[in-house]
Amino acid sequence: MNQRQAAARLRVVLGHLGQTSARTGVAYSTSRAVSPNSFHPPQFQYTQHNAVLSLEQRKFYEENGFLVIKSLVSDADIQRFRDQFERICRGEVKPKQMIIMRDVSIAKSEYIPSERMISKIQGFQEDKELFRYCTLPEILKYVECFTGPNIMAMHTMLINKPPDSGKKTSRHPLHQDLHYFPFRPNNKIVCAWTAMEHIDRNNGCLCVLPGTHKGPLKPHDYPNWEGGVNLMFYGIQDYDENSPCVHLVMEKGDTVFFHPLLIHGSGWNKTQGYRKAISCHFASADCHYIDVKGTSQEIVEREVMELVHRLYGIPKDTSLQVRLYEMKDL
Repeated sequence: MNQRQAAARLRVVLGHLGQTSARTGVAYSTSRAVSPNSFHPPQFQYTQHNAVLSLEQRKFYEENGFLVIKSLVSDADIQRFRDQFERICRGEVKPKQMIIMRDVSIAKSEYIPSERMISKIQGFQEDKELFRYCTLPEILKYVECFTGPNIMAMHTMLINKPPDSGKKTSRHPLHQDLHYFPFRPNNKIVCAWTAMEHIDRNNGCLCVLPGTHKGPLKPHDYPNWEGGVNLMFYGIQDYDENSPCVHLVMEKGDTVFFHPLLIHGSGWNKTQGYRKAISCHFASADCHYIDVKGTSQEIVEREVMELVHRLYGIPKDTSLQVRLYEMKDL
């Protein structure tokens, strides 16, 4: 992409900023009991009033910052996403502007086009087949409960957590997604994260710290792991290691919706299989971009822009929002 194209994308983004029946889901019990009974707020802060979430579900999300809906995405859709991912891995499909990531433990000399070489793809908004995930009515009906009716797709990922080489590089440190996002307000942002197969602690399920969405954005940095850390796998430096955590054991099609300030991460993959999940961060069209200069998020902007400069030749001084977080109206 040249400067002219980047400027055109920025105009699209700024234009967006001027714009003002699916399956029935149930709250999913996790590996640790988390009760909403202690919740007595004067008003709801993190959910919107509509007929989708039950009162119990709203209370649960308000108190804990996440909500799992069982069997939300069909097996047929999951298979379509899997098939497209495999075509991308084989090089048969090359969506524009997509970022392909590999685990730090994989040597460049070992490269063979297959799922073994790709740990994550980001920014698949130009791939019509994968972007279908972001437009599924069953997903959007729940997203609206957190963002309101005017929804933007902000950041897309398909995660292919590889079998760990023994260095534990497949794990993801505890972090807050808002660290990566140059837009606000945070209460109008939500992630939809769907398991593409059975996921548990053996293959690296999500681990969440309930209630941490009520706190501030904390400082992040790369953890000091002996085996190495993957690019942009930032972690929180000052969290309480004794904080209660919940490991989300999920089946194929189960979907967790969570707040961008919720502290979460995932363990290493102890199996020989590839643990897959597909996700999108959504935001209200009322959200706006912020300048991250001088904040703890500036390192993310610098690292992302160095990456896309190397991959696509985009000038390093281009704003972060132009490349990675282009709003896509839904």
